[in-house]
Amino acid sequence: MEQIKKSFATKGFLIFLLIVAAAALPVVITDKYWMHILILICIWSIAAQSLNLIMGYTGQANLALGAFFGLGAYTTALMMLKLGLGFWPALILSALLTSAVGFLIGLPTLRTKGSYFAIGTLCFNVIVFIAIERWESLTEGTRGLMGIPPPAPIALPLGLTIDFSSLAAMFYLCLLMLLVTIFVKYRIVHSLMGRSFIAVRESEELTSSIGINPMRTKLISFTVSVFLASIAGSLYAVYIGFLDPEIASHHVTFEVLLFVVLGGGATITGPIIGAVVVTILGELLHFLEGFRLIAYGLVLVLVIIFMPQGIVGTLLSFRAKLFSRKL
Repeated sequence: MEQIKKSFATKGFLIFLLIVAAAALPVVITDKYWMHILILICIWSIAAQSLNLIMGYTGQANLALGAFFGLGAYTTALMMLKLGLGFWPALILSALLTSAVGFLIGLPTLRTKGSYFAIGTLCFNVIVFIAIERWESLTEGTRGLMGIPPPAPIALPLGLTIDFSSLAAMFYLCLLMLLVTIFVKYRIVHSLMGRSFIAVRESEELTSSIGINPMRTKLISFTVSVFLASIAGSLYAVYIGFLDPEIASHHVTFEVLLFVVLGGGATITGPIIGAVVVTILGELLHFLEGFRLIAYGLVLVLVIIFMPQGIVGTLLSFRAKLFSRKL
């Protein structure tokens, strides 16, 4: 028992150090380009955590992540530009609306098994992309939505305000949302519901035999995942200030899928590590333009062959083998 307490204390101290180190990054890194990269890493990490919840823990390959990311971004932007709402109300409403869409899409698609769910969600992704591209009266089509404002300043006591016009402020906002996402996901995964997710992933038939409804479990996981994807899309919209239909395309789904597979599914840190590696790799390969997808595909194939558990999963397996040898 004493050893378990020490282990938890060590993990808590390491997490505290990581949070402090992340919060200190804007002080250490003053270059605007790398601050931009750090903000994108936070946003993509939230999206990767959302996909990991339904794919890594529940075992359902959602290939419509880009659609829900784009719906969150466009819904938030349209509410701010055309309805005059502030960022926070728009963020909450867009997440709820996108979750409602995800719930309705999940009702028929989650009843299918195997690759049919993946195909169904991919088709939905294509439909959303085409709708955003063609509905010019609402989304401006290929011209894109421009002039999306950043979050309005937040007034604090003593006459202080938090202004989100600077890169450092946007980084702290995205970092805070990522930390909240990680906390919520951790609490879900380590709850009875989270154990139900894992049970469904392992065997739906066995899960049904012990009184757990697989359909309801998958639908809850899918809806929560969509909610988190919408949050990431909303942050992207107010940070970039411009949206075009490509943000809802299957390319986004493929990149976030790569984050999860490379970092390691069914882990907390894996999607973040994947987002860091792929985002930086994408910037280094920016000169390839459209051929970057070929490079991503090659990386994905190599990871599946040599590290099927991802970076974090491989390291955990290696540590477990070393520990078993010592025993």
